[in-house]
Amino acid sequence: MKRIDLKIAFGCNNMCLFCVQGKKREKHPPKDLALLRREMERGFAEGGRELVLTGGEPTLHRDFLDIIRAAKKTGYRNIQIQSNGRMFRYLDFCRAAAEAGATEASPALHGSRAELHDFLTGSAGSFRDTVRGIANLKKAGFKVISNTVITKPNTRDLPALARLLAALGADQFQFAFVHILGSAAANAKWLIPKKTVIEPYVKRGLDVGAAAGLRVMTEAIPYCFMKGYEEFVAERIIPETKIFDAGRVIEDFGRYRLSEGKVKGPKCPGCLFFNKCEGPWREYPELFGWGEFIPRGKKGGVYDGD
Repeated sequence: MKRIDLKIAFGCNNMCLFCVQGKKREKHPPKDLALLRREMERGFAEGGRELVLTGGEPTLHRDFLDIIRAAKKTGYRNIQIQSNGRMFRYLDFCRAAAEAGATEASPALHGSRAELHDFLTGSAGSFRDTVRGIANLKKAGFKVISNTVITKPNTRDLPALARLLAALGADQFQFAFVHILGSAAANAKWLIPKKTVIEPYVKRGLDVGAAAGLRVMTEAIPYCFMKGYEEFVAERIIPETKIFDAGRVIEDFGRYRLSEGKVKGPKCPGCLFFNKCEGPWREYPELFGWGEFIPRGKKGGVYDGD
């Protein structure tokens, strides 16, 4: 089923140190409702049936509930809110969003402790708000799909974070390796972990979530770091996605990832997973090189049992 990713505004009540949108909040005003209706209708006419409202922080848009209503009226079957989760600390707000037609929420939680999450988001009190928001979303009947950006400060916390998400009743979580653009690029020297370092903590976190019955995924972690955990690689199942950004449209996000966003290294053709794997975001080997990337499985073209 085709997905439409609709960026509705770039303002935010957090100031995340890893934000891929960077200074877009200073350059782009919120889209007006008329434009958003046109973009939703265009996406639906082209086969989109799933809609993701994102930004920036979409819940801050002055027409937020009307946007959801318009999406439902257009015919979208599944309407997801990709959010930092803070506005959902208000239970009435959660219920209003559900009544308007939203079906899923993707609140972002980046640490199991307030001091860690609040440091990464640059906003005191954000951990408290997001944790309360997740609990309220469940009360309001939402499917909760949490997203965590993997950075150097939260790498060792991933298993504890997985335990917290399970305790909060999340339906799914995803560990997404930080994309070194925007604010993440500005902070890259101290913020970006090496993939060989994150590997054991990611796997332990996945184990915790899977044992608790959650659906668990990773994003932007190539197969050479996912031995034994290949089924959790999100790129295997990401649907065809069209993105309405600020001032541009990405017609096919999958094609964009393969042609522009990600890259493969000189040893990658010798890997069993070469045709499945997208490789890392291209900025990663520009920072760390290709030494960590060890081809999997092929010895003279013979599968070795991985």
